[in-house]
Amino acid sequence: MSTIQHRLMVDRRRILQGAALAAAALPLAACGKSGGSTADSSTIKILDYYADDPDNGIFQKVLEECAAKVGVTVERESVNGTGLIQKVLQMSSSKTLPDLLMLDNPDLQQIAATGALAPLSDFGIAAEGFIEGFVSAGTYQDKLYGMGPCANTIGLYYNQDMLSAAGVSVPTTWDELKTAAKTLTSGDTYGIAFCAAASYEGSWQFLPFFWSNGADETDIASSAAAGALQLWVDLVNEGSASSGVLNWGQGDVGEQFTSGKAAMVINGPWQTITFDQSDINWAVAEIPVPKAGDTLIAPLGGEVWTVPQTGNKDRQAKAAELLTELLSASRQLSLNTERYTIPTDSQDDADYLKELPQMSSLVESVNNGRARTAKLGEAWPKTAEALYNAIQSALTGKASAQAALETAKADYLS
Repeated sequence: MSTIQHRLMVDRRRILQGAALAAAALPLAACGKSGGSTADSSTIKILDYYADDPDNGIFQKVLEECAAKVGVTVERESVNGTGLIQKVLQMSSSKTLPDLLMLDNPDLQQIAATGALAPLSDFGIAAEGFIEGFVSAGTYQDKLYGMGPCANTIGLYYNQDMLSAAGVSVPTTWDELKTAAKTLTSGDTYGIAFCAAASYEGSWQFLPFFWSNGADETDIASSAAAGALQLWVDLVNEGSASSGVLNWGQGDVGEQFTSGKAAMVINGPWQTITFDQSDINWAVAEIPVPKAGDTLIAPLGGEVWTVPQTGNKDRQAKAAELLTELLSASRQLSLNTERYTIPTDSQDDADYLKELPQMSSLVESVNNGRARTAKLGEAWPKTAEALYNAIQSALTGKASAQAALETAKADYLS
């Protein structure tokens, strides 16, 4: 997931099945000299999935600035997010891996497992100062393979005018959320909208409720998991959320908000520019927790940058220098204020919040956030698939929340 707008509804399962078949070849390809990495270290090849503006232009400018500072030029290729992993596999087999490779953070585990990436410690890049959850996302078997300057998560965006007119306070607990959503539902406006689609976006949006209720991805059929899913079922069954949530992606949820058809939405900072350009008087808060005093645990989004094993030590070293510059405090501040994402180094939070005080709740969520791969590593995508299938089953009334989760566990994880 680029910023989360790039967390497209992709069938990663098919891609990763291909990755598993190709995994045996990757270490061999990684050990030889990459066809794209000649002896000349004055040009660094970069691959990312920031194919669309504004991110494409933002990162072209920043990467060129970083390259100039370390004395190299960049040759950059940007592909659609759905095609990045397949592209990496193809480049590995043809020994044309780039010198600097960006990955959506949940994908790092699969690629690092093949031996295609160099530990960042080889180049003096350490995890000190970076938020724990993001370090976890970039770590495989206790070694740091990836790090990035920008993180994101999801929060509760709300229409301040609608809440004020209805005399509704910003909800902080699940009971308050249900009451507020019911009160705010009127005419063709629903109290809340979220993404419950049969996609990784659906699982991603469910995780704050799942984790904050004490559920654990090592057992998706626990009573705590069922309690979290029941909340979503109740919101739909009570008419506070449209049944359209079953099909909406996160972009669709954003459109419900800007069109005035949802008073509150679960979404992320990648929507901020769109919300600013609308007529909505918006604000964002942390996602409500089960009961007062609980701590929200939200998923961490964002991309990690890695140094592939191209076999060319000089170019690897230069790529690592460029990455070090990309991770610097000044770059983090400029990138995150421009993109409305969150710094991965919490020491930059104070300066960031001077520029964007409205993002304070998301900064808190990121600092307390958790990587999706923290406990399951390479097994996370299959668990995510099980979760979104359970969500679909429960919200369509085909099974109770508990039964839906038990069936998904048996079908996908046994």
